[in-house]
Amino acid sequence: MTLLTQPKQLGRWALAGIGSIIIMLAMASYLTDKELPDLLHWAQQVFGWSFAGLYTVLMVIGVLACQATNNHKTGAFYWEIAQQAGNGIASLALTFTLLGISLGIGTLSVQPLTPDNINSIIGELTARFSTAFMTTVVGLPSATLLRAWSSIRLQAITCKGGTQS
Repeated sequence: MTLLTQPKQLGRWALAGIGSIIIMLAMASYLTDKELPDLLHWAQQVFGWSFAGLYTVLMVIGVLACQATNNHKTGAFYWEIAQQAGNGIASLALTFTLLGISLGIGTLSVQPLTPDNINSIIGELTARFSTAFMTTVVGLPSATLLRAWSSIRLQAITCKGGTQS
């Protein structure tokens, strides 16, 4: 039986996932010296709702697929799902990087540069570039970790020739 067909096991992983998110938010709050509402506001400004939502959906699919890769017969199927979720995250990160750069450059093309407005234009440009590069900084490493984790799990069951808990 796989993780996705065992509601009790799925519930445990859901609770572990929620607990992990809470711990990561607490660590981020501690490391950045920001309260949780300020941290979430910053993340919304830097990443935006569309990137955060799509990233979260792909990451949840990938993590569940990695956990379901525990059976020699169905492991390759769930491995493929995790690999595609990782590829989706990498593509999403690079797409939003290019989008942020394009939007930043677009701000330069619609306004004439004068000594009076240069500070506001540079401020808007750096905000767009911040979004561009932060999506890459978060997306590419997490996609790589997801793909590596799924490959290692599949290799473990393939070498065993059976199931993995």
